[in-house]
Amino acid sequence: MIAVESTDGVRVAVHELAGGPNQPVLLVAHATGFHGRAYLPMAVHLDPPFHALGIDLRGHGDTPTPPQWDVDWRGFGDDATAVVDATADIEPSPVSAFGHSMGGAALLMAAGRRPERFASLVLFEPIVFPPDAPRPDGASPLVAGARRRRAMFPSIDAAIANYASKPPLGSFDPFALDAYVRYGFAPNGEGVRLKCEPELEARTFEESTGNGVWDMLTDIEMPVTVIAGRIEADQASRGSPAIAERLPNGRFVHLPDLDHFGPFTEPARVADLVLAAVDAT
Repeated sequence: MIAVESTDGVRVAVHELAGGPNQPVLLVAHATGFHGRAYLPMAVHLDPPFHALGIDLRGHGDTPTPPQWDVDWRGFGDDATAVVDATADIEPSPVSAFGHSMGGAALLMAAGRRPERFASLVLFEPIVFPPDAPRPDGASPLVAGARRRRAMFPSIDAAIANYASKPPLGSFDPFALDAYVRYGFAPNGEGVRLKCEPELEARTFEESTGNGVWDMLTDIEMPVTVIAGRIEADQASRGSPAIAERLPNGRFVHLPDLDHFGPFTEPARVADLVLAAVDAT
């Protein structure tokens, strides 16, 4: 792991997922409540050709939440920007990147600020809403579910067994579920505790419509492939076609047999789509 200086005193954890330093870099940015190493099962299918690096955005994985920070999605964009700036030391050429959900929005913010550092983006159901989109409140299933999330388990094995017994994590590829839990929990007292606190996850959902990325889309000119699972009114997928259309060089790929967790349920298949999208640019 390396740590990259971002804003608010944050040191962003960046993890080696696959490949090595003599290969072109591909950054991986995660969804809300997850972390960079949750994408290890996908990343193993990206080598060759890529050196895949997983980012832990603030409050997730091994990147702490800055003191007194009330969730502002621009901070996630700051973290992604700091990491892409740091990659110039190991990869002078523009890099490619994959972003899932919140990670897609963070990468779009970074691409708007540093267009010269990106060759292409592949985004799975990025969280980008028009300015008039309603703000999720405490009654939202996502927000309420995050606040109810169980944060403590007796052990890693107990957490894996719990998640494997029910949706949505019960449908994950076993390697993906293991990576999510193994690197998403830390020892705490007599058990293990989620690194991403349930309240931070809930606040992240509540602030998701105010991230400002929609207004940036028309200025992001590098090739961007937007992938979505089945389109549902109350899911992130509903906005993906419009996001691709608004991007000057956007392309939409629809996978109606997948849902928002496609990178975890079908990691090899999503990796193949990433490789194809990058090859096409």
